[in-house]
Amino acid sequence: MSKAVVLLSGGLDSSTALYLAKRDGHEVHAISFDYGQRHSRELDSARRVAQAAGVASHKVVSLNLSLWGGSSLTDANMTIDDGNINRTDIPDTYVPARNMVFLSVAASMAEAIGAQHIYIGVSQVDYSGYVDCRQVFIDAMERAVNLGTVMSAERGKHITIHAPFINMTKAEEIKLGADLGVDFSLTWSCYRGGIKPCGTCDSCLLRAKAFAEASVEDTSLR
Repeated sequence: MSKAVVLLSGGLDSSTALYLAKRDGHEVHAISFDYGQRHSRELDSARRVAQAAGVASHKVVSLNLSLWGGSSLTDANMTIDDGNINRTDIPDTYVPARNMVFLSVAASMAEAIGAQHIYIGVSQVDYSGYVDCRQVFIDAMERAVNLGTVMSAERGKHITIHAPFINMTKAEEIKLGADLGVDFSLTWSCYRGGIKPCGTCDSCLLRAKAFAEASVEDTSLR
């Protein structure tokens, strides 16, 4: 059976990507990151999703991106403002080069375990303006990964970065997740953490809008 590394944050996108990798017939190895974010609530969700999905392995990698801050998600001196899903600027929740760092580490794991597939749940349709959620970025990262790994450059085993939701709305993604059997009650999206979602940050607003458009109940709110 082929192996796949799935970037798993514990949110809607990554959890659906994990179930999609399973449906595609891969042995799934999940990887999550403790990167100095404000809260550990999303990592708790990642562990629960991984367990529920029955993954082959789940690694949590520590990378302290809060050492230099630059984002309201990693800098305690910054505040997370209420959301604006109609914004045209880049929000301060953007973590500098986060997906570039995460995909690089995932590529290292993939090469080590002999996985030729990496899944990431980014979208360039419904997103908060992050530049590392675009197809052009994914294509560039895949090329870099294959130039910089012995597995590909010397042994001809190409590593594919799958971004299956890159051109899907979040509502379409939720419908797919429901069909795949994703337990949305285990997932977490809120930037602020806590016991219950704040309901007002960008991520909460995008999630609520998507569930409403998909006509699917968000069971995490029960």
